Amino acid sequence: MPYAVPPANVVSAQQKPRKPRPLAPGGTIRVIAPSSPFEPATFAQGILELEKLGFQASYGRKLFERDGYLAGSPMDRAADLREAFTDQDVAAVCCARGGFGAAELLSLLDDFPFSVFEHPKIFLGFSDATVLQSYLWRRASWITFHGPMVAAGFFAGADLPAGFDLESFTRAVQSADETWSIDLRGETLRPGDAEGLILGGCLTVLEMTLGTKWEFDSESSILLLEDRSMKPYQVDRSLLHLRQAGKFNGVRGIVLGDFPECEAPAANGLAAMDIFRRYFEKMDIPVVAGAPFGHTARAMMTLPLGVRGRLRADNGAGGTQIEILESACSILT
Repeated sequence: MPYAVPPANVVSAQQKPRKPRPLAPGGTIRVIAPSSPFEPATFAQGILELEKLGFQASYGRKLFERDGYLAGSPMDRAADLREAFTDQDVAAVCCARGGFGAAELLSLLDDFPFSVFEHPKIFLGFSDATVLQSYLWRRASWITFHGPMVAAGFFAGADLPAGFDLESFTRAVQSADETWSIDLRGETLRPGDAEGLILGGCLTVLEMTLGTKWEFDSESSILLLEDRSMKPYQVDRSLLHLRQAGKFNGVRGIVLGDFPECEAPAANGLAAMDIFRRYFEKMDIPVVAGAPFGHTARAMMTLPLGVRGRLRADNGAGGTQIEILESACSILT
């Protein structure tokens, strides 16, 4: 069983999810930096891509602050997040990049009145943004989006290596389609079909929440796990921690990312894929590995978090896919 007790101000994940409005042409995307600083040239290229897509980009005056490996003080970063969530002219909030630092904002977010979260906006990011997406789901049942960031995805362009998958981005954040499918372009480790809530994100960031009052939710989920630059034994250690904490109990299916730069350190060593097979091939749920979401050298998919989905993993011609079973955005919000 999980060993953390949710705090009183965390909303049950069983309540109706809060869905943002679709991102319309000309809509304003507020860029925030809740974690580490970004390279100015890469950031500028990402802003140009957002404008090429037909959106307006805005950001606060302290976005370019630096505090070592952090993008400014915790108070400034939390204040920027609050302003982005409450500005009525902002349609979507997109992280500049990941890195480290978002977790130290959670205690500050706990002090925000719930009114800050009553009107959901599109929240887009991956990597360190995972902890904020998990928080928004646990506290306010926000649907969020695991996908490209300004300086990590958007900067490289649509449907290009290190860029972003345009179709899944468009279907996820610009429409209110009830159902649509994503070809995961992965490898089946365990075949089968399963339905559940799509949840998860960056493996080490999720692991960091264990034992805290912000512990991530995995119950009845199609669990997404991805990361980068981990030695195979570190992947093993993180998965063992999740298993011992009960985070695979009740999971309906698992989708693993590309896990780049996680090669075996020696020719006779175990690779990350060997670790995945050890953990998941004997589980009685569908498991897919090698899907291009989060940290990937391929065009990054956008996956909505908190919506119902169906994972299909087939060793044959059926391939691997997630079918989104409800809209991630709503015009009725």
